[in-house]
Amino acid sequence: QVQLLESGGGLVQAGGSLRLSCAASGRTFSRDAMGWFRQAPRKEREFVAVIAWNGGDTNYADSVRGRFTIAREYAKNTVSLQMNSLKPEDTAVYYCAAGSGWASLNRYDYAYWGQGTQVTVSS
Repeated sequence: QVQLLESGGGLVQAGGSLRLSCAASGRTFSRDAMGWFRQAPRKEREFVAVIAWNGGDTNYADSVRGRFTIAREYAKNTVSLQMNSLKPEDTAVYYCAAGSGWASLNRYDYAYWGQGTQVTVSS
């Protein structure tokens, strides 16, 4: 059974940092893109960041570019999201996604999802 387990969420003040981690089990995703999405209350789930299967290509939502960094560790089958200079508008549940054959920004291209981890940024 494939599972994605996120960790690292929490409450932080504006301007602070958090590092999210997603551990995959049940299969390896070394040939798949992995990404992060988020969903705020009463909003659609939106793209945050993606890293291609080779780790060389990354892409970010305009709202987080320059503040967030996505990375992956093949040996551990994990993907992380370093979030700096956090803003109250970053408050959301953050989801790890995997299983897309390309570095897609579209949530429907991902076959596997984690349960999500809450990130709350206070002003």
